[in-house]
Amino acid sequence: MSNDRGKQIAEGSSSRPASEPAPLSRYESQKRRDWNTFGQYLKNQRPPVSLSQCNYSHVLEFLRYLDQFGKTKVHLHGCIFYGQPEPPAPCTCPLKQAWGSLDALIGRLRAAYEENGGSPETNPFGSGTIRVYLREVRESQAKARGIPYKKKKKKKVENKGADGSDHSMQSS
Repeated sequence: MSNDRGKQIAEGSSSRPASEPAPLSRYESQKRRDWNTFGQYLKNQRPPVSLSQCNYSHVLEFLRYLDQFGKTKVHLHGCIFYGQPEPPAPCTCPLKQAWGSLDALIGRLRAAYEENGGSPETNPFGSGTIRVYLREVRESQAKARGIPYKKKKKKKVENKGADGSDHSMQSS
């Protein structure tokens, strides 16, 4: 490393020209890709759907459409491996998007919607219907794969008052 480069680093300078924007974080890049993918999905609908016409039903259709690209084996009720986390042999059950991937995707799209001028009150990604859908996907995948999902229990927080008495409270 040359002395000039070391000096630039020490002074906080960068070799990037001032006119060049800072590179996007991994999250921001993914959010932009997701937003563009969703926009393309709406354009490909017959008839095309504008963002202002988009509602929770379009979001649900998009999530179901994405299942065809999933990599998570989700056993059907009639499958002999239903409920087994590590089945001993392959089966014909479908691959779907994992719940965690869908949940993260919805979080990014919800943020992108508002960053692109959408109102929080009309955000289709924040709809109660979408939250219910994601909860159902999580529960059904957990059962199908034999992975119990347990809601985290609230921890008790001990809180001693100035007089030394216990003022325990539930925290979330």
